[in-house]
Amino acid sequence: MHKRQFLKSALCLATAAALGLGAATATASTDNGSEGGQYIMGTATTGGTFYPVGVALSTLVRVKLEPTHNISVSAISSAGSAENLRLMDDNQAQFGILQALYGAWAWHGEGPVPKAYDNVRSISMLWQNVEHFVMRSNRVESGTIDDLSNLYGRGFSIGARNSGTEGSGRQILAGLEIDPEQMNLAYLGYGPSADSMQNGNIDGMNIPAGVPASAVTSAFANMGNNLSILNVTEEQLERINADYPVWSPYEIPAGTYPSQDEPVHTIAQPNILVVNADVPEEHVYQITKAMFENLPFLNNIHPATRDMALEKALDGLPMPLHPGAARYFQEQGLEIPEHLLEG
Repeated sequence: MHKRQFLKSALCLATAAALGLGAATATASTDNGSEGGQYIMGTATTGGTFYPVGVALSTLVRVKLEPTHNISVSAISSAGSAENLRLMDDNQAQFGILQALYGAWAWHGEGPVPKAYDNVRSISMLWQNVEHFVMRSNRVESGTIDDLSNLYGRGFSIGARNSGTEGSGRQILAGLEIDPEQMNLAYLGYGPSADSMQNGNIDGMNIPAGVPASAVTSAFANMGNNLSILNVTEEQLERINADYPVWSPYEIPAGTYPSQDEPVHTIAQPNILVVNADVPEEHVYQITKAMFENLPFLNNIHPATRDMALEKALDGLPMPLHPGAARYFQEQGLEIPEHLLEG
């Protein structure tokens, strides 16, 4: 009960702060950030993992850095990676959580991203975004992701429109030569997707999130053995990774979700924390330092943060580090690859 109350308080704190700031841009009076700053962090919809982890990070900054450095961050819900990029480009947000795939698209101006976002810099890998392709069990044959073709002509939630969930889902399906346009697509966030499964409006949903994903837990708690999470084989993974090799194997242990008696062999890609390049170096340094020196604090707010570790911080980063983050990692003795250092 204590952890739930703490998270509820953190969510309220972040929401109130975000409403107070509105669409305000960051305030930083000097280039070195000596006078502090207030920032916005774009996350995703509330039924996934981006939002509560964003709240955890913003709460940490408020507790550890606002009293001493006058630095604060407020997490806001959004449609996910794609919208976070747009918010950052308009300076309505200065920080964002992205799927690594979207980070690669953004840096190079590829895929569904219409231009290169050359003002975005990496801070750290956060946790693995685990692919949950959930189907009604009576539509499952092989038990693998190829079964999604059984949903042709049936309802499937691919994610909120223009979200990172939709973008990565389409990338995965394209690698498998499964055409989502032959499904009756619903563009829903995580919570509404779970509700639609329970209401019989759709037969499958795409939920990439940290484990455990609350929307998946909710659906399984109400539908029990009538749902299945699809496995991904090594051969399927190779096809998915053909253009952007960002995914790796991931096992969801048995018992993670209600009525899930067997482990699920799926895939995951890194989620990353990014920042606008013009945020002062000192601010990003202090935020990066606070994150890695207070991991137990974050772990107590959301279990996805238990994947965070200094030795994993550089994994899967698709764009150069912000100088403030690079400075902290160099102080900690990490060897930073050349492509992550600005010229």
